[in-house]
Amino acid sequence: MDKPRDPFTNEAPVSDRAPFTDGLPSLSAAHFAVPTVAALAPPRAFAHAPRFLVLYGSLRARSFSRFLAEEAARLLEAMGGEVRLYDAHGLPLPDDAPADHPKVRELRALSLWSEGQVWVSPERHGTLTGVMKSQIDWLPLSEGSVRPTQGRTLAVMQVSGGSQSFNAVNALRILGRWMRMITIPNQSSVPMAYQEFDAAGRMKPGPLYDRVVDVCEELFRFTLLTRERADLLVDRYSERKASDPDRLKAVAADIGFVAR
Repeated sequence: MDKPRDPFTNEAPVSDRAPFTDGLPSLSAAHFAVPTVAALAPPRAFAHAPRFLVLYGSLRARSFSRFLAEEAARLLEAMGGEVRLYDAHGLPLPDDAPADHPKVRELRALSLWSEGQVWVSPERHGTLTGVMKSQIDWLPLSEGSVRPTQGRTLAVMQVSGGSQSFNAVNALRILGRWMRMITIPNQSSVPMAYQEFDAAGRMKPGPLYDRVVDVCEELFRFTLLTRERADLLVDRYSERKASDPDRLKAVAADIGFVAR
């Protein structure tokens, strides 16, 4: 019996089609790596608890983004994680102090320590706050050969004073992708946040709290899946090729830094 053909193109099934035979002339075979299931096996199992850094974007005494960040921290701890909540008080504006400023060093060290992160921002003027952005801007894409955010999981959340909005979480997603983080699909947006927290700053039960639990569960699972494989998951052909010693030597010769 003939195998069914593609209903849209009427072509033969993929398994029966002849492979491309014209090669890959633009590809550097020495740097090409075929992804395999075996390669995804972690080299070793981590024995320590998953590590999470939580950032929030407000310095107010009664800060709803801090309250939400603390709820996330409590949940991640209840799941068995180790959590650090960064306090941005005293963090200078980006480029307004040297990178060895104590608050900058603390933030970068915590990012390197973490395996997953939670970013919580209020929505201000339709986007995230300057306090939130300053923390992210102090995290470099790389310090030498080390990338403080690359390969780490990320959950994004926001609080709003008015009706439901996703402007801040959408902006945080863009930043997470730019920082080469594994941003989970789920997210939390808490509208009219002043109604969702009690006088002690604890989030009230209800669908919005349940969504926070969902996000933390998903972040925890993604972190368990990826933390031992993070380096492999973000390994790139273009970077392997660009960092090849022979290529670097050739580039240096082309721009006149070394003799040919």
